[in-house]
Amino acid sequence: MRRITFEPRTDWREKADAIGFVYHDTDGAPYWDEATAYGFTLAEIENDIEPAAEAVHQLCLQLVDEVVRNDALMDRLAIPEPYRAFVAESWRSRQPSLYGRFDFFYDGRGPAKLYEYNADTPTSVFECATFQWLWLEELLASGTLSAETDQFNSLFDALRGRFATLFPTGGFVHFAADADAIEDRQTVRFFEDIASQVGIEPKFVAMRDIGVNATGHFVDADGFELRAAFKLYPWEHMLREPYAPHLLTAGVRWIEPAWKAILSNKGILPLLWERHPGHPNLLPAFFADDPAANTLGPSYVRKPIFSREGANIVTVRDGIAGATVDQGYGGEGHVCQALLPPPEFAGKYPVLGVWMVGDAAVGMGVREDVDPITRNLARFVPHIIEAQ
Repeated sequence: MRRITFEPRTDWREKADAIGFVYHDTDGAPYWDEATAYGFTLAEIENDIEPAAEAVHQLCLQLVDEVVRNDALMDRLAIPEPYRAFVAESWRSRQPSLYGRFDFFYDGRGPAKLYEYNADTPTSVFECATFQWLWLEELLASGTLSAETDQFNSLFDALRGRFATLFPTGGFVHFAADADAIEDRQTVRFFEDIASQVGIEPKFVAMRDIGVNATGHFVDADGFELRAAFKLYPWEHMLREPYAPHLLTAGVRWIEPAWKAILSNKGILPLLWERHPGHPNLLPAFFADDPAANTLGPSYVRKPIFSREGANIVTVRDGIAGATVDQGYGGEGHVCQALLPPPEFAGKYPVLGVWMVGDAAVGMGVREDVDPITRNLARFVPHIIEAQ
């Protein structure tokens, strides 16, 4: 694993805009950064990163199977009591998942280690599956990269194939998100396009425009009932919204299914460690109120069980807490995880986002920040598998 510098294409913004990747800049700074890329060997991908993701994925599925049978664990993960049977039934009926993203520590010198699992509403999928791949193709065509260069990235094809598996006869599917959040809306457009390629008829509905009809079914602004719906809106919010009671009777086939409320929760980190202590792809982790958390010593990371983009995550070094971005997370509890900062390359800290589609690891994106905690302004940088 190494950090490589490139000369950015002069027209990369125009090319990003042309495919709908219009959020390539954030607060006046590039979010996409092709002046940098990370190079990996094929062995690092095939022997370290890919099997780590698939191994941890199986541990997560085993954990879901346990949690849905245990009310105390549901409580520990702050699954609201009125909806625990709903979450459990989504697992027992094997409602299928589309995708998820593991965030891993990796430095090329040892096993990949799980930081957290973005199992419900992961973003950066559009830029990973499309623009990163187009960047590679253009650099191959120009001779900037040798013809043997590759990328760990079959994400687009895997998603298209997964949609075909989930909806083998096509059909009408709603796609829901916050219409005012540009990244969310463009990400959902990406999924709408993929779905349409396999015979699905997509229809967008803004989350705020979903209503309930006289029969208790969710409807869009035109009165069409939601029967199958992809939603880029987290279960921890959905289960706490005023409309949540209708989830129990509306009969919607949700993508992602409700059992992902268990996995999109940092509370799985101590539960996984408790069940698999010493696993090479896990970091020691404990609930913050567990006396065993003291075994981490004076240096650790404290995370709310619900949080986004590094918000309210605190790094404690030798008993001294670092700065944090307070966005109000933490009311449901915290976990403490062993401190293992990402490797440093030229003052930047990369975290690997490994994509799961179904049960397979199918691609990777790298985000790097100037801080060990990856936050909202972290940049997405492409990667390559270098020719040997």
